[in-house]
Amino acid sequence: MTGLAPLLRTLSVAVAGLVALVAAPPAPAAPEPGVPREFVALDSVDRTILQEMRYTTAHNFTGVPVDGYRQPLCVLTRPAAEALHRAQVRLLARGHTLKVYDCYRPQRAVDHFVRWAEDLEDERMKKEFYPLVDKSRLFEDGYIAEKSGHSRGSTVDLTIVRLPAPPTRAYRPGERLVECYAPKEERFPDNSVDMGTGYDCFDTRSHTDDPRITGVRRANRHLLKGVLAEQGFVNLPEEWWHFTFGPEPFPDTFFDFPVARRSVAGH
Repeated sequence: MTGLAPLLRTLSVAVAGLVALVAAPPAPAAPEPGVPREFVALDSVDRTILQEMRYTTAHNFTGVPVDGYRQPLCVLTRPAAEALHRAQVRLLARGHTLKVYDCYRPQRAVDHFVRWAEDLEDERMKKEFYPLVDKSRLFEDGYIAEKSGHSRGSTVDLTIVRLPAPPTRAYRPGERLVECYAPKEERFPDNSVDMGTGYDCFDTRSHTDDPRITGVRRANRHLLKGVLAEQGFVNLPEEWWHFTFGPEPFPDTFFDFPVARRSVAGH
């Protein structure tokens, strides 16, 4: 028995440690990043601006809801939100309203886009969003990047809707896709005015001043650009829907808090 004593003591210690490990409560989740009070929910500044937050749904170029979007909510820095309100007042007088597709975008969402772009096998949404672009070129052509101005909180993707705004039906995963540059009556239904392409169309026809976009569609783009420019927004020439308010409160900070009402509660 003398030779067994050390072994028994070792086993006893090991079992005690295992029991303690099993009984121990799980480690608390890491706290979410802090949110500066300059960030607000857009609807706390203007309840009339429509919100169709695409990345909370599967109707986007990845085909799945995107990381970090916990609620369909537009979050922006207060100066950007207040500038949108001023633009909205101008549009309401003309019988139109703004509609936002995306606002603040957490870094974890941008990371999701990068992982998706690196997976060359996943092309479930190619037919609609990037029909003429080889997925291997998304980084080189500038459609996907490792950082986004949206993560600084003063950039917004948006369009114009004529009032009264008809409802837009929900996307059904697996439904037949149509090219984002097809005639408006053929592509996925959107209650916006005709801008010549759908939102997030990876195609040169999305360039704000692409010469192939003429007539009413060109006028609609210029209306959006003009009313926002009056309030300090600058358009990204490659995307008719993309605008950044300036001066930005956080020009060098890329945030990663989730898109959720609790992130900006009390702001």
